[in-house]
Amino acid sequence: MIAEDFILKNYNSNIERGAVKWESPSNIALVKYWGKKKNQIPENPSISFTLSNCKTITKLTYTKKESKNFSFEVYFEGEKNEAFKPKIQTFFERIEEYVPFLRDYHFKIETSNTFPHSSGIASSASGMSALALCLMSVERSLSVVEVADKVFKQKASFLARLGSGSACRSIEGELVVWGQNESTESSDLYGIKFDGEVHPNFKDYQDTILLVDKGEKQVSSTVGHKLMFGHPFAEQRFAQAHDNLAKLKTVLASGDLQTFVKIVESEALTLHAMMMTSMPYFILMKPNTLEIINKIWKYRAENDSNVCFTLDAGANVHVLYPENEKESVLKFIKNELAEFCQNGHFITDFIGKGAQLHN
Repeated sequence: MIAEDFILKNYNSNIERGAVKWESPSNIALVKYWGKKKNQIPENPSISFTLSNCKTITKLTYTKKESKNFSFEVYFEGEKNEAFKPKIQTFFERIEEYVPFLRDYHFKIETSNTFPHSSGIASSASGMSALALCLMSVERSLSVVEVADKVFKQKASFLARLGSGSACRSIEGELVVWGQNESTESSDLYGIKFDGEVHPNFKDYQDTILLVDKGEKQVSSTVGHKLMFGHPFAEQRFAQAHDNLAKLKTVLASGDLQTFVKIVESEALTLHAMMMTSMPYFILMKPNTLEIINKIWKYRAENDSNVCFTLDAGANVHVLYPENEKESVLKFIKNELAEFCQNGHFITDFIGKGAQLHN
């Protein structure tokens, strides 16, 4: 598929109104994407676990109008929200070529998260993917030809990417690859369900998110990605991501949990190393982030455990562990790690199946 294949060429513009509702999960990257080219194309491939409990639920109501300008209103958690409008305006401008009906309707966007906004969980991923799926349902209702399920998901992922890069990995589950590479079926344009074998060790894998800092990040991901231009270690980092993805494909098939731990933690630390060595440089980890990491290392060594951590571009810690360690690791989190979370707050989650349509 190329970008031009996603342009909607013919549609029924006589439909007066309608409504649709989708829920879409966040995701956590195992191999990280950091750095992007024009039009949200990643500099390196990534692979992520799709989450289950941490999701955005979005209802989109559309009503036919006469004027040809973009027209929409946004409600977040039941209240009108003007702060989200600029990002959605930019999103609509980026995707108009592919969904030309955007100017034909007034849209009421009602959205909510099952997790705290700005908690360090990828709300842009779940939010933009949920909105993209709603728009694809509108397209399906307007289209004069049948939209196959595979094309529906591919285009939803394609559109979501233009809103937030990592959002393209939230459409499907359980593992999703984004970014062209030689190891897996892949595309720069949209996320693809991982095509490799997955060992039972990774079934129902757990992710407990430790909310170290619920505030807004000091540096946005958009700014951080741009700092990879001219970064002294950029090319080595991009090559490392390709290499780690190839290794991880083998690990996921074999069930080698120890190597999984090494790759995932190395990827997390490399992501933050890129931030600390860019110009300007910045540190998003907090002292409590490091306390948690050291305690995880200590616990793993003393208990012959396969628990590990990963990080997004922020201070919060995702604690990953096999389902058969759930009871013991949760006890460890409550007894030893919760004290390092803001107000003792953490969220338990696990691998999910992807987005779902609400009837």
